[in-house]
Amino acid sequence: MSTTTTVPHAAASGFYGANPLVRALRLGLGALQRLWPALGVRIAARVFGTPLPPAWLQRRHTPGPEWEHRLHAFEQGRVGLYGPVGDALPADAPAVLLVHGWGGHAGQMLPLATALMARGLRPVLLEMPAHGRSGGGTSNLAQFTRAIGYVAARHRHDTGAGFQAVVAHSLGANALAQAASQGLHAQRLVLLAPPASPVDYTRYFAQVFGLRERTRAAMQRLIESREGIVMPQFEPAAVGARIAQPTLVVHDREDRVNAFADGEAFRDAIPGARLVATQGWGHRRILKEAVVLAAVAGFVAGD
Repeated sequence: MSTTTTVPHAAASGFYGANPLVRALRLGLGALQRLWPALGVRIAARVFGTPLPPAWLQRRHTPGPEWEHRLHAFEQGRVGLYGPVGDALPADAPAVLLVHGWGGHAGQMLPLATALMARGLRPVLLEMPAHGRSGGGTSNLAQFTRAIGYVAARHRHDTGAGFQAVVAHSLGANALAQAASQGLHAQRLVLLAPPASPVDYTRYFAQVFGLRERTRAAMQRLIESREGIVMPQFEPAAVGARIAQPTLVVHDREDRVNAFADGEAFRDAIPGARLVATQGWGHRRILKEAVVLAAVAGFVAGD
């Protein structure tokens, strides 16, 4: 007999709880999984791949006129890249790719970008499909991974040099670890508040939307079949041993979205990785705290 998933986690309320559409979607999905299970699974997968808050609400937070914005075709959509305009940095300044997380936007990485520019490094802010000004309605972790790999390969082809480092937050960090395990062209990695298990997110989602375990599992299999990769392949134990770059992990002990143990798992799985543990800053505040910015900029610069 199928039962409703009951795994409590702050990520569920953080991503979905404040959205007025959630109650209506919960009722609709609850009815569909009983009356038309196959359609319920397809719609659940669509909702799971839709970032919240929606991209159009995030566009007002994107970098200002001092940042050049370029859109590049990618798969069936686009990715956006932001770079500092003018001659604020030498043309040969080492480049660092900055990647936001699920439901985020490039503007969240601006404090770190400023800290890197102060060290003579050129930040490149990546905005994923279905986020910010990149357009599109849905995305997923596998596409995040491919986008990071594509942008890094394109940068190396166009400039003749790989990124000095790639820094990524939350689900972006999970994607970065997977991309690095596949041979990403970058000298250093920084994982900010990474989640350890994509499967857990399907469980949080199922809890919020009242999905039975049978529906949740079918949704997971549908996503995996479409993307050609099973979700456990993104976990630290699966990717860590194949990551060769020096890696810094930053995680707050009071992170209510991705548990501190997730950061420890990546630290333990990646050879030589170092963990910076913070206290009281949660999941997003670490992106702008001076101590974290200094630690990340110093690591990226090779101090």
